[in-house]
This record gives sequence, C-alpha cells and structure tokens, in this order.
Amino acid sequence: MLTPLRLKEFRRGRTLMGYASNGTPADCVKLGVSSVFERAPDLVVSGINLGSNTATNVIYSGTVSAATEARILGIPSIAVSLATFTRPALWSPAAVVGRRVAVRVLEHGLPPKVLLNVNVPNLPRSEIRGVRVTRQGDSLFQESYALREDPRGQPYYWLAGSFQVSDEDPYTDARALADGFVSITPITFDLTAHGSREAIATWRWRI
Repeated sequence: MLTPLRLKEFRRGRTLMGYASNGTPADCVKLGVSSVFERAPDLVVSGINLGSNTATNVIYSGTVSAATEARILGIPSIAVSLATFTRPALWSPAAVVGRRVAVRVLEHGLPPKVLLNVNVPNLPRSEIRGVRVTRQGDSLFQESYALREDPRGQPYYWLAGSFQVSDEDPYTDARALADGFVSITPITFDLTAHGSREAIATWRWRI
C-alpha cells in the first residue's frame, strides 16, 4: 500500500510473453487479474520455484502466497516447487508434473478455499517413484545466523542452516519428497484452529 508497483513487458523477439513486476508474487496475481487481463484466468500456476516448499516452510513461501492470492480471488490455483537449492536443477520433469496437475485441476476443479501445493523431487523422470497426496508435515529449517562485518565495520547477520526432514509419516510432504515421490498437498488459507475454539472459549475472558 506504500510502494508503487510497476509492470514491464517481457518479450521474446517481438512476441509478448508476459509481464514482470517489482511487487511480490501475490502482487503479480493481483495486478494480472485486476489490471492486465480482460477476464480472470481459468487457472493460476505459481512457480516453478527453485527449492521445495514443504512443512513449516509453506508459511514463508512467496510461491504459495501467489497461488493463495489467486484462490482468495476465486481462481483455481497450484504452486509448484522443485526440491533443490543447488544447480543443476532438472526443470523438465517438474514442468511435466506441473502441467499434468494443472490438467487435473481444470478437469475436476477444487473445493472452496483449497489450493494444491506441489513439490517435485530433483530427479530424472524415470527415477521419480510416483505421486503421494500428502499433508503438511512438521519438519523444520534448522536456522543459524552468521555474524559478519561490512567494509565500513558495521555488523550484519547472514541466515544459514539447513532443512532437516524429521517427519516419519510417508504421507507428509517433506518425507514423501525425500523418498522420491511427487508431493501434492491440498492446503487452505483458513488458519483457524477449529478444534481449539470450544476449549479456549471456556477460559474466563474479561476485558
């Protein structure tokens, strides 16, 4: 709301391929739907992201946020991520998976407020073991911050660490991915812990 957004045409030769924005991934969806397209798209595909978006990482993901924004606007959407943070990244198998998931979503539709978070192992297509429809797991990024000093002697912090797969359930997203399966997780932007409402309502609330 405080930073102006800009759009720039992206062309291949003289052919308009799309637009680039200085906004967030969610901003791109908002701009596209509200200001660029003559009608809303049938489907939004966010990604392919370099690096997985599983377990607690889903909360921080711009890739998932773009798909979430589309779903808020009533557009079916999927987020697609490739499970590697280092190259060489095998984009082609992830593109094939993303296309097939997109076809299924267009064929079957999605329930209200539900989008699909798709993670693809960084493997040749022949080595991908299959597809699992999963739940969001509990694996964590084990974070650490390295304290460094810039050329002017001012300190700064550089985020380091690594993602640790602690889930044992084969039908959690991170475990399925680590086992060589494509993980497809239906997620929703309703973050209410519905199972806790009744118990918390019995606390002695007084303002």
